[in-house]
Amino acid sequence: MRVYFHTFGCKANQYDTERVRQAFDARGAVVVDDPALADLAVVNSCTVTHESEVKLRRFVRHVAKGSHARTIVMGCAAALDDGSIAALPSVRAVVANAVPADVLRAAGVDVGAQHAALAAGTKSRALLKIQDGCDEHCTFCATTLARGANRSRPVDDLIEEARALAEHHAEIVLTGVHIGTWGLGAGDRGVETPAPRPQARTLGQLLEALIAAVPEVRFRLGSVEATEVDDTLARLLIEAPRHLAAHLHAPLQSGSNRVLKRMGRHWYTAESYRARVEWLVERLPILGLGADVIAGFPGETDEDHRASIALVRALPFTYLHVFPFSVRPDAAAARLSGQLPPVVIRDRARELRELGEARAAEYRAHRRGQTADGVVSGRQQGRLEVMTEDYLSVYLDTDEWDGRPRFEVTVN
Repeated sequence: MRVYFHTFGCKANQYDTERVRQAFDARGAVVVDDPALADLAVVNSCTVTHESEVKLRRFVRHVAKGSHARTIVMGCAAALDDGSIAALPSVRAVVANAVPADVLRAAGVDVGAQHAALAAGTKSRALLKIQDGCDEHCTFCATTLARGANRSRPVDDLIEEARALAEHHAEIVLTGVHIGTWGLGAGDRGVETPAPRPQARTLGQLLEALIAAVPEVRFRLGSVEATEVDDTLARLLIEAPRHLAAHLHAPLQSGSNRVLKRMGRHWYTAESYRARVEWLVERLPILGLGADVIAGFPGETDEDHRASIALVRALPFTYLHVFPFSVRPDAAAARLSGQLPPVVIRDRARELRELGEARAAEYRAHRRGQTADGVVSGRQQGRLEVMTEDYLSVYLDTDEWDGRPRFEVTVN
């Protein structure tokens, strides 16, 4: 069987796709890079925005039109499918999760004995999913409905996987749905570590255990809430730059406390977010700082929007991910009053994007000519792409590379 894989969405989805790919590979399937060559297409879906689901449907139709492949759709959008995905042309099955055995069964493949899959990652950077699900109920989010409650993977399992990944990768990115709550779920007593290793109950303690067990790689945090960067995480960011990348992607969503409350983001305010980030910035000579911001949330006034603009200007962001508010039918925000006209949402998103691009250019100019700790992340247009500790991409001619996956590089 020839199988083609495509992933929409976040790093957690990328990790899940890799596990499914390995499950097919272990049973003799041939992975192909072109759906036209495939017997089966496996598509991992995303439900973060309406646009992501539109892209999913368009892609499935494209596969059906251009090949004889049957399609399996898995992941978050699949978990919330009302039958519309299943009705798309050439869809063989809709799998409401990304469990490899379930996808194999949907493909008609004999599951047999299951072995722990190790995400190989791409190039010199790998992904390690430490938890799944979320216990919060942000009113704009349908992902929680799709992925369920917060549940963490045991420390020893993560150490074993990290050691295997370190044999082939110089950087490991910790990912999940809400990684700052690792170890804090209702059923997470199972993450405790047997003696003699000290028990890890927080993300900071997990990182300490990972660094102690796998000191040769650089770890990087995926998206983590600013107010969930506890003293242990902060100390590692400050004191262990070779082991933990100086990079924080801290979702902001809004700079208005009134809007944050309507979003259900009860665990922080604009002031507490700013205070934690400023505390870290004062102590870190280098820090890549990114955030997610939603433009045009229901009820957002011009004053609320200006508050978001002001906070983005006040903090040293090095990039932004801006999302125009998108109604998710299963999320509570769809029922909130004050839905804004599309043109207002579009204009506010554009202003935030332009500001984010300006901040990114300012930071790049500041870093240009300075040295950085680089890890090879891929190739683009015949050039080598290298990722710095502070999340900058540096491009080099391949003839300048000596083959090492990690080396000092000058920001260009």
